[in-house]
Amino acid sequence: MTAEEIFAGESENVEFKSEIPAKSEKYMKTVVAFANGKGGKLVFGVENGTWIVTGFSKEEVFQKMDAITNAIFDSCEPKITPNIAVQEIDGKAVIVVEIIPGMQRPYYIKSQGIMDGTYIRVAGTTRHAERYRVQELIMEGTNRSFDQMEREQTVSEKEIAAFCEKMYQHALKLAETDTAREQIQKVGKNQLLSWKLLVERDGTYYPTNGYLLLDGDMAEFPDAAIQCAVFKGVVRDIFITRKEFTGPIYEQIEDAYNFVLQHIDLGSRIEGIARQDYYELPVKTIREMISNAVCHRSYLTPGKIQVALFDDRLEVTSPGMLDSEITIEKMKSGLSKIRNRGIAAAFSYMNIVEAWGSGIPKMVREAKEYGLREPELIDMGSDFRINLYRKKAAIDQNGVIDPKERDTNDTKVEPNDTNEEAILSIILKNPQATQGAIAKEVEASLSTVKRIMRSLQKSGKLRREGTNRNGSWVVTGQKE
Repeated sequence: MTAEEIFAGESENVEFKSEIPAKSEKYMKTVVAFANGKGGKLVFGVENGTWIVTGFSKEEVFQKMDAITNAIFDSCEPKITPNIAVQEIDGKAVIVVEIIPGMQRPYYIKSQGIMDGTYIRVAGTTRHAERYRVQELIMEGTNRSFDQMEREQTVSEKEIAAFCEKMYQHALKLAETDTAREQIQKVGKNQLLSWKLLVERDGTYYPTNGYLLLDGDMAEFPDAAIQCAVFKGVVRDIFITRKEFTGPIYEQIEDAYNFVLQHIDLGSRIEGIARQDYYELPVKTIREMISNAVCHRSYLTPGKIQVALFDDRLEVTSPGMLDSEITIEKMKSGLSKIRNRGIAAAFSYMNIVEAWGSGIPKMVREAKEYGLREPELIDMGSDFRINLYRKKAAIDQNGVIDPKERDTNDTKVEPNDTNEEAILSIILKNPQATQGAIAKEVEASLSTVKRIMRSLQKSGKLRREGTNRNGSWVVTGQKE
């Protein structure tokens, strides 16, 4: 690490310790959390908060490195082998311990056991993993998919045939052309077996979680639903209307999609000699946002998918952490990792989703074609959110709109400005508020809050008094 990286402060994958704790468990939690996530670095010899370099003498540094290596090797299960290096900062030696993402998850503190000793990183902090998250880590470590896990109940061949017919009819409904409809073939039990939506043993068929979710059998999945709401303004304060959709998950997508269309503006545009209906937001992107949330959400994580419409945006939130291999930047470039493989295969057959990895780049492209700002992707730690921002289209006296012309009288506050105002409001009420607490309250990622607060400090609207650990924020309101 460079001096600049160290003095940039803690982040999601960097943590500082001025000394090596006598009880290794105090930092072993972070070690296993890094191994269970995207990896990270522990820097010993730098004071947390102030980032003062305390360092170690050259005589003791190698002894301490050996102690750290042995403690990690002896305390963690499965075994974790760290990469340890010495970095010289201002003539002082600091120890940088790098933990790479592990392949044998979950990693845990041996003395605490797998359920009590498993930790994860959320928004730059180390937290004890809830039972459902431990289950997810176990599946990741064994390369299994939750939706392909077998259930104890059985299904008859008649029930399977009816299930397949429903899928076929839905595929026909979503096909865009007659040629596409003609090419759709009916699926049967063999195809469901290959997708691992069914398991066969001795002539008896057992459904998997994915089969039940697609069939609408939600007895074991109370959170497998979509909550839709329209809010007045730009914050979750005043409801205008709300509704919850249950049943087969592919039908939930249609219900939520139609809910959004009913509550956004509809105009027209002239194409050739015909007048076509034209929504204020790209409808394919709306469907893609909802479909991705249903397909890629964690069905172990508590919580329901939320589709919220505000004056300035459409917001879709799906429960579950991003895979450790996936970042926002990778998603924008088209990288996709399928969480629910059986459901994904069924959705592909039913024309709900297209080629994997194309969804996010397509959303960005369609928003640009509509003259909208780029959709915002937010890693919220335990959830993932996409914001599609609204902007009124210019409409003539006949109600005809041009998708690339936007109403110049549209004075809605841009999202960044809204976040700035929200952050400043929180600080005015509580000058000691931490960035993590602020991020949680404004429902934004920690990195987004840090970026906005840096901008506020540069513009002179905000300053820090005292130390990072014991100081407070001061809202100045103007450039100093």
